[in-house]
Amino acid sequence: MMIERNIIHKLEQELSHPEIIVLLGPRQVGKTTLLRALEDFARKKGHRTVFFDLEQPNVLANFNRSDSEIIRLIGESGDVVFIDEFQYLRNISKIFKAIFDAKKKIKIVCSGSSSLEIHKHLKESMAGRRFLYKIYPLEYAEIKNSNIDFRLGEYLRFGGMPGLTHAASAERKQQILSELLGSYILKDIKSLVKEENIRSFNHLLYLLAENQGSTISVHSLSAEVGLSPKAINHYLDILEETYVNYRIYSYSRNLGNELKKSCKTYLYDLGIRNMLLKDFSAVNSRPDKGIILETFVFLKLQSGLSPNMEIKFWRTRDGGEVDFILLKDRKPIPIEVKSKISSMEIPSGLKRFLARYPSVQSAYVVNEGIDQVTRYENCRINFITFEKFSKDFRA
Repeated sequence: MMIERNIIHKLEQELSHPEIIVLLGPRQVGKTTLLRALEDFARKKGHRTVFFDLEQPNVLANFNRSDSEIIRLIGESGDVVFIDEFQYLRNISKIFKAIFDAKKKIKIVCSGSSSLEIHKHLKESMAGRRFLYKIYPLEYAEIKNSNIDFRLGEYLRFGGMPGLTHAASAERKQQILSELLGSYILKDIKSLVKEENIRSFNHLLYLLAENQGSTISVHSLSAEVGLSPKAINHYLDILEETYVNYRIYSYSRNLGNELKKSCKTYLYDLGIRNMLLKDFSAVNSRPDKGIILETFVFLKLQSGLSPNMEIKFWRTRDGGEVDFILLKDRKPIPIEVKSKISSMEIPSGLKRFLARYPSVQSAYVVNEGIDQVTRYENCRINFITFEKFSKDFRA
């Protein structure tokens, strides 16, 4: 069964605009499937399409020609041209620029996995000529909307990688996740990390999984992994550039004892984190249940970010804390994640935040059982369940 992605209708609308569309994201999150769905949509609209999968050796070999010949090949092949894993082409930014600037009526839609490689291709020459869309693992609501029997507890254990939704057994899901993690290290990372540091890099990945949702110290990671702080920062950059790990920073308006330079990290998928930890036990029996649920909320927020939005967290030196501060047009929306709560009691950290920022008009408490609205001072407090948050939340 085809799972309809939330982003598909926006991408369909983009086909009528001239800019080159670039889909970016980790391996196996469904970029190729989206390209195929868009190709089908374009054909139904009467367009002549062509699809180049550059991970196929024979297709890539066909592009082993001069830039002018590649421009002619792309320009004469269809009205809408789809190029999967386009980073394998040398000089691709110059080629795209030449096609775009020639005002040819050709729409190009492409995808890539390694952002570090892609940014070498899409340099300043492509400014104003392309739009980038980040593709993430499946949201839980996307799976539920497709009527697939994949319950929340299962999602929290195995995550949202599309290849898992039809796997029949837990053992099969774990095997798929192991292969995905291995392919990331072998394909995307091996060329970016010194051979002698691969083991240290793997150790860093494990530590990030173990300390997910906690504030991290580069110097502590450096001491434990055995690499310099400079190397740790470099590897954190690589993880972010390849869309595998995200850093968020503390929110502060320079008030009193607020932490100003702290950082938390989250891996891009719950299943990948559990694979790194080698722990797929039931969530309710795990000591890190709170972090798992917190990550579930973070991943929903991350996938819905628009250019005027940013995710931060709030913490004070004397223990005040709110899990996430979603900034939209610089206005903060505090979001607190709680597991089991029996009443609409507003968390103390949220109260403290609202006392410091009394102009905040809306806040959320994501939890397992309560779906109601109340007010605190001048703020609307939305108690919302995890399933409903995944389905309905819009900032």
